[in-house]
Amino acid sequence: MAADACCQSHGWPPFKDLQSSKFCSECGAKISAKAEVCPKCGVRSATTVVSEHNKTTAALLALFLGGLGLHKFYLGRTGMGLIYLVFCWTLVPALISLVEGIQFLSMSESEFAIKYK
Repeated sequence: MAADACCQSHGWPPFKDLQSSKFCSECGAKISAKAEVCPKCGVRSATTVVSEHNKTTAALLALFLGGLGLHKFYLGRTGMGLIYLVFCWTLVPALISLVEGIQFLSMSESEFAIKYK
């Protein structure tokens, strides 16, 4: 039995409508999945991602102690941190971490939170 036929037999809306909609967190109204504001109550539906890591801390670790891979350990990337630590004598990790520190500082908070949850 197709998904739409099953939904209709139970009196539910078609499956494709369920995928393209969500419910307002304030009033519970069914709204489009792409809607930023509920048309019924006017509440903005923001999906925010929060990271357990601080962007500024990661950037400072990358800029000042990145040659040892401390920023990688801080971000939970232990494998990469070990690689940085093993090759720290070559100064290559220090150059890479300099670039990464600048990248961290240029990222928005939401981009950082999405990438480093």
